[in-house]
Amino acid sequence: MNSTRILEPSVATGAAVSAFGLTKIHGTGDAAVVALDDVDVSFERGRFTAIMGPSGSGKSSLLHCIAGLDNATRGQVHLGDTELSALSDDALTVLRRERIGFVFQAFNLLPTLTALDNIVLPLKLAGRRPDRDHLDHVVAVLGIGDRLGHRPSELSGGQQQRVAVARALVTRPDVIFADEPTGALDSVSGQELLSFLRRCVDELGQTVVMVTHDPAAAAHADRVVLLADGQVAGELADPTVDSVLEALRGLGA
Repeated sequence: MNSTRILEPSVATGAAVSAFGLTKIHGTGDAAVVALDDVDVSFERGRFTAIMGPSGSGKSSLLHCIAGLDNATRGQVHLGDTELSALSDDALTVLRRERIGFVFQAFNLLPTLTALDNIVLPLKLAGRRPDRDHLDHVVAVLGIGDRLGHRPSELSGGQQQRVAVARALVTRPDVIFADEPTGALDSVSGQELLSFLRRCVDELGQTVVMVTHDPAAAAHADRVVLLADGQVAGELADPTVDSVLEALRGLGA
């Protein structure tokens, strides 16, 4: 049975990624905007978590900080046992390439490369050979085995996004961060992609953290973290479309 109660947020031990006292301020002086205000939150390994909240609640700022794409003003982010703020720029670049996967609205595929070459590009950049069994499994889960020789222009939007997901998975990352991954897709392709992300968690043991504004997308997750005014406002376990809508209404979204 689905739970619709709002839970108090907690920081779990052994999480895939955790933030402690995370604060992000854009600008200075009178123009300063507090995007994140002393946030404590964690994301469990092998789980699918959606981040939701009203416009300007800090969703994207939180994702960018915990994914190592932006520096926090204060606080700490830990990927497993690694504190991101303690890393040099070069070390952070290597960590993002080898331990984090990214899926965004824009597919960011290289147009001159085939789907297969786009998928294995992160491994080539790292000087690593693909694990063929893992690659074949990822390709099978995403249903793109017959599209590997095609270039992006020869693929539909949904197929391009699946290639982008395969690229994010191929390095066996600690976490996949997805920022509005269905935003550029039609409703059918969007639902297919969300089902694939769900399978990546269930069948590949992957950890997925997704920012979305769509209650139907969030209903694919195991948990929803709710943000409001740069702070964690609560959580939903086993979300449904109705429970997410009710929670967002409670936040004034």
